Amino acid sequence: MTVSPSTAASPATAEVRVDLPGRAYGIHVGSGLVAQAGRWLKPHLNRKRVAIITDETVAAAHLGALEAGLAVEGIDSVSLALPPGEATKSWEGLSRATEWLIEEKVERGDLVVAFGGGVIGDLAGFAAAIARRGIRFAQIPTTLLAQVDSSVGGKTGINTAQGKNLAGAFHQPAIVLADISLLDSLPERELLSGYGEVMKYGLLGDAAFFEWLETNGPRLRDGDAAARREAVRRSCEMKAEIVMRDETEQGDRALLNLGHTFCHALEAATGYSDRLRHGEGVAIGCALAFDLSARLGLCSQEEPSRIRAHLAEMGLRADLTNIPGDLPPAESLLGLMAHDKKVREGRLRFVLARGIGRAFVTSDVPSEMVVRILRDSAAG
Repeated sequence: MTVSPSTAASPATAEVRVDLPGRAYGIHVGSGLVAQAGRWLKPHLNRKRVAIITDETVAAAHLGALEAGLAVEGIDSVSLALPPGEATKSWEGLSRATEWLIEEKVERGDLVVAFGGGVIGDLAGFAAAIARRGIRFAQIPTTLLAQVDSSVGGKTGINTAQGKNLAGAFHQPAIVLADISLLDSLPERELLSGYGEVMKYGLLGDAAFFEWLETNGPRLRDGDAAARREAVRRSCEMKAEIVMRDETEQGDRALLNLGHTFCHALEAATGYSDRLRHGEGVAIGCALAFDLSARLGLCSQEEPSRIRAHLAEMGLRADLTNIPGDLPPAESLLGLMAHDKKVREGRLRFVLARGIGRAFVTSDVPSEMVVRILRDSAAG
């Protein structure tokens, strides 16, 4: 089902439902939700105590507000603040979080609160999934990327030496609170990284949403609350629709990986460092996926140009030449793709498109064509 964004005034808080049998939950999108966290979380508590896992940056900026929002409803909390950054999403970080939950005597009927970006959401969710063989958890994502992607759908996990997100579990949250007022404190680069995932939704399944973003993306970037709320709401709605059809990525859910086969290889090549943020890699990956689609005759040559024009207007990267520092040759990047979770029977699966909003999954992609696309992107 394709639903175009409404131009009418939106309510202060919008709800998107993820109606999975026995594991249904709501995603609430609005401003000031952290200050009201106690009211939202209280119905999910067996006792008035939660365990918060966050990172040091988020803790310094927002933990006090969350604790106050819980205290209004008489809810006590304990918290663990981990170092920020992708390096925390590791076996060591998982061990620390899991041991802490057990040491704090967090029970299976309690609630773990993941309060941070995608790293914390993935890590805290995985720790909650395995501690005591499963503790319920809530997502309070603090970045645009986490609000529209990693907080929704129940994928949790960590990175390994072989690649990104190769150890993890499906563990659906009890509730998601996407407080768009938290986005006001994000550096512009962090916000734009999240926008790479927002744009992806229009490209994969809703051409009208991409057209809306072409008009309203700059407003979102520049702080317009209504544009941010609508972009987060529609992105979550699209992801929820796909997750409800295919929770564990046996079919349709793979569409959400548009741009990610390229992205994950580039992240590995840059050492999961600040050289390339995840959403930046997704934006580059989407542009390359449409390049590949056009080269294979699946869509017109104008489609990749239109995407790059929008990325340029938003101030986002679109090619390998935009990544600082040296990168491995195209053949080595192709080798890194072989570690991707989407490999089936030794064959890479790509999300390609017959046009904007018309993505599909295929394994029928010649390796030499992928290498050529990478070489062209690196050459500028």
